[in-house]
Amino acid sequence: MVSISVPTQHQAISDLDLRALADLQRQLASQIIERQLEREPKVLVGADVHIRGRRAVAAAVAFDWHNWQVREHREVTSAAAFPYVPGYLSFREAPALIAAVRALETVPDLLFVDGQGRAHPRRFGLACHVGISLGIPTIGVAKSRLVGHYHEPGPERGAIAPLVDRGEVIGMAVRTKPGARPVFVSVGHLITLEEAVSWTLHLTRDRLPEPARQAHLLARRAARSQYLEHREA
Repeated sequence: MVSISVPTQHQAISDLDLRALADLQRQLASQIIERQLEREPKVLVGADVHIRGRRAVAAAVAFDWHNWQVREHREVTSAAAFPYVPGYLSFREAPALIAAVRALETVPDLLFVDGQGRAHPRRFGLACHVGISLGIPTIGVAKSRLVGHYHEPGPERGAIAPLVDRGEVIGMAVRTKPGARPVFVSVGHLITLEEAVSWTLHLTRDRLPEPARQAHLLARRAARSQYLEHREA
């Protein structure tokens, strides 16, 4: 488990040393562990965050894949303490996601994060940031590509194609639903890429793994509800 400090929104972007943050990402990327899961996960958690202005609403959903039911869920609202800067998204979103997962009574065996893991220019995307901070197996499942190139996977469900950057396989483009655009699966922490792809397919009935899909819907709904309440107040 690693504690990562986040610069505040009150600092102008010109005052932030992005090069220092990039160096921090590279340093932390070297601590990401790719290894086989020690046991079969039973409680799988999805986490996502929706940001409106300077408010981040994060949701964590604990999902029991044996009966395909939600066990519990939590929503956490906090300040979006870091401005939007491409390549540094985790400094903006990870604090709220981490707080939401920690608010669960259930300890996750495996965490799905709606975002990149190793499939990042410095190999330290949002799923890595969250995974190493919590010290639990984590998978990044992103709806779009951030970096690297790939050949379009076949049209059938389960078709995959390596995502490659500078000669390194950093993730997989995975067709989780026939006719839908692929998702981009990469290691967050404490899991292999092969297992990450396998569990993504195992937990997917639509385009996204069910825990991540449920978290996405919950975060969006909670953010909209808070926004409407704020307008009416």
